[in-house]
Amino acid sequence: MSYIAQLSNQFLIAMPSLADPNFEHTVAYLCEHNPQGALGIIINRPTDLTLTDLATQLDIEVTEPELADTPIYQGGPVQLERGFVLHTPLGEWDSTLEVTPEVGLTMSQDIIDAIAGGVGPEQFLIALGYAGWGEGQLEEELAANSWLSGPADSRIIFDYPVEKRWSAAAAGLGVDIATLSTDMGHA
Repeated sequence: MSYIAQLSNQFLIAMPSLADPNFEHTVAYLCEHNPQGALGIIINRPTDLTLTDLATQLDIEVTEPELADTPIYQGGPVQLERGFVLHTPLGEWDSTLEVTPEVGLTMSQDIIDAIAGGVGPEQFLIALGYAGWGEGQLEEELAANSWLSGPADSRIIFDYPVEKRWSAAAAGLGVDIATLSTDMGHA
């Protein structure tokens, strides 16, 4: 299968027919997509962990009480022990992938230290693990109608309630995902 257009800074919205429990009813924000594969962070799967729990494991003190209960998300099924912070603005962190001039994905502990101390980025989503696709895998899944893809909206990532992100991302494409059949086929 040939490589399709660059999908970085796009949402991948799981179709209702996608039965994989790792991705059912999810929205993934694609941070990187190239001929070798793709990397994304699921933005609507909060875990029972909080910033306090994560900070305790990293021996960091949360000095901003209003951030203590910030949820930690399951970013995907790959490397669940590794932390990723999707954030805006970019800032200057030890290990950041620039997705856009405004949005970055940071994989270094310095950003967690800053967030816990109340001096982190204005908006952020902390995730454990990521969603990954090997060479050609995402293109095959798109061709099989497993996902809708479209431009990302940072408001959905950072401002919308978790339970509304899946339908809001689809609505951004003009799709009412609740009305789609799980029996979709190919013409």
